[in-house]
Formats: sequence, C-alpha cells, structure tokens
Amino acid sequence: MKHMEIREQICDVCHKMWQLGWVAANDGNVSVKLDDGTFLVTPTGISKSFITPEKILQINSDGDIIEASEGYKPSSEIKMHLRCYTERDDVRAVVHAHPPTATGFAVAHLDLDRYTMIETVVSLGSIPITPYGTPSTSEVPDSIAPYLSEHDAVLLENHGALTVGSDLINAYYKMETLELFAKISLTAHLLGGEKEISRENIDRLIGMRKDYGITGRHPGFKRYRK
Repeated sequence: MKHMEIREQICDVCHKMWQLGWVAANDGNVSVKLDDGTFLVTPTGISKSFITPEKILQINSDGDIIEASEGYKPSSEIKMHLRCYTERDDVRAVVHAHPPTATGFAVAHLDLDRYTMIETVVSLGSIPITPYGTPSTSEVPDSIAPYLSEHDAVLLENHGALTVGSDLINAYYKMETLELFAKISLTAHLLGGEKEISRENIDRLIGMRKDYGITGRHPGFKRYRK
C-alpha cells in the first residue's frame, strides 16, 4: 500500500474505535510499520474522531520524527508500540485502546485466560493480563515484552488493551474479537459461569488456524488450566 492509503486506513480505524466507544478524549493510539523500517503513528493530544491523514506522523525506530505537520508529536506511549516491533519481526501494526468491557477485566485484575469461545480459541487463544506499568515510561514496554512471544492480544493492568497484527486491519480485528470475547465472558459469568471447551475440541480448533490462513502467535495449551 502507498503511504497515503495507509494514512487513510489509520484514520478509518481511529474513527471506528471512537464510534465504538473504545476511546474517549485523547485515548488510544495506532501505528503501522512501513517497508523501509519507519513507522506511521497517530499524534498525541487529539481525539481519534478528529484524526485526518495529514495529522499522522512518520517516525524512525528510535521514536524521532521524520515527518509531521507543525505542532504534532507522537504519543508518549509510542515506546510500547516500538517494543512490539522490536520483539516481533512479523508485527506490522499495533492498536492500543480502552474497550470498556475488556478494560473492565483489566481494572478488576482478571485475565481472559480461558478457552470458552470457538472464534477466540482459533484466533487468539488465551488472553493474559500484563503487570501494571506507568504510561509514558519504560515500565509498560517492559511489562508486555514477556507476553509478546506467544500472544497477539493482551490486557494492560488498570489501563486497557493492546493488539498486534500482520497489518493494521488484522490488528484491529483482534481488538474487536477481544472486546466481544470480554462481553460474552461477562454475560456468561452473570448467567452462572463460563464453561470451557474440552481439550480434544480445543486441539481441533487450533489445528484449523492454518486452514483459515490465520497469522500471528498462539499460546496453544501452555496456559490451559484443565
């Protein structure tokens, strides 16, 4: 894709996140890795509902600005994004948001480390919660790093959620799946409790990832508790 097409796609994803209520005020950030190793990122201090292509910045792997409209700079949380790209060569996009139900689990210090919903088992597997980190510091990148080798979606303790993908739409879809799974998990809890899928059927579901062309990492049975 050309740079302008990627900028427009970033704007589209930002607008969708705002419309869905995943971000408020200046919350959330999005980044995409370009073929030359630089990145297009959303600016700090602006609602995702107001993002337009010319407001997107281009930065290098150190977070230094290569191109930006006057007055715009990257989010202080860009360190978290850059750590994802450092840890994973296959990651080409990162989405950070505060989807209400998933963030509710993060605030309650409850992971989504369960195999209860077919689509989530296939696409994401278990979803852990990473230790608390103060935004804009190295604490957040350091807290997520150990989980990136196996997970494409994580909850950030008392903060929100983070997803990575092979492209921006892939990362965005994972955030959609995460939030829907959180909603369904909460509903199941209110109805008497979640019921996990049998290990035999989980094995079959995970084996379908290749047939579906699903990219990214999956924890497999490592965190399965049964």
